[in-house]
Amino acid sequence: MRILVTGGAGFLGSHLCDRLVEQKHDVICLDNYFTGSKRNVEHLIGNPRFELIRHDVTEPILLEVDRIYNLACPASPVHYQYNPVKTIKTSILGAVNMLGLAKRVKARILQASTSEVYGDPTVHPQPEEYWGNVNPIGIRSCYDEGKRVAETLFMDYHRQNKVDIRIVRIFNTYGPRMHPNDGRVVSNFIVQALQGKDITVYGDGSQTRSFCFVNDLVEAILRTMEQPEIGPINIGNPGEFTILELAEKVIQLTGSKSKIVMEPLPSDDPKQRQPDISKAKKVLNWEPKINLEEGLKETIAYFSTLPP
Repeated sequence: MRILVTGGAGFLGSHLCDRLVEQKHDVICLDNYFTGSKRNVEHLIGNPRFELIRHDVTEPILLEVDRIYNLACPASPVHYQYNPVKTIKTSILGAVNMLGLAKRVKARILQASTSEVYGDPTVHPQPEEYWGNVNPIGIRSCYDEGKRVAETLFMDYHRQNKVDIRIVRIFNTYGPRMHPNDGRVVSNFIVQALQGKDITVYGDGSQTRSFCFVNDLVEAILRTMEQPEIGPINIGNPGEFTILELAEKVIQLTGSKSKIVMEPLPSDDPKQRQPDISKAKKVLNWEPKINLEEGLKETIAYFSTLPP
């Protein structure tokens, strides 16, 4: 098949492109390089099955494709808060443009949504039926609400125009090719530990996150695209760790002399984040296989190769 991956030079997108090319599909990778990088896909350049286009999804594009994976959007607080208006435009106009393309060429389209649609949850763990607890005027809402509107658009294009859609809600994911300055907790801790700097923990470190290794996550995305269930489907690792536990694990695995220092908790930072993946287990026959220690070792090895 001919497959379009928006945000294809990003962290998740580049791993997805790898898998699709391995499966012998013709892959068109679309990226404006705001957070993505040619470095992430340079090993695919020159492959006859791979095409790279510099393009911003807020602008329409005409292509002939069978499948669309819509991953384009900055996904870390540092990047999506840098230009919040652009972030919400990317989520909403990007969805409109990609859904319009899917409608015209009768392609199946998958939306990479996020656990952030649940906001600071009052239900734990979060099932797909939970509507969320989101601040619509906070500093994170450009991303949270942008993704919520994108889900609305996907459902309405499906109901009104019979567009063949899939929606996945992605929980915290980590692995090689993460941007070293994306401000996410895994990359922050690894970079600080490798440089021997203090590791910054916000709040008292008791807030929890669930970390899914990128290979596991890409497998779930691929399976979702080929299932009849339109979603939304939570994909992530239900193993729950406190931020303090993660900091201690990174120090141990890097052999760093870094000390842990506490800083005030940022606004609207969720206290708990854990997916209920019952639906993914049932519908996709999927659950994560790679544990945190194994995944962190691979991620640390990648960060060790980056220039200081």
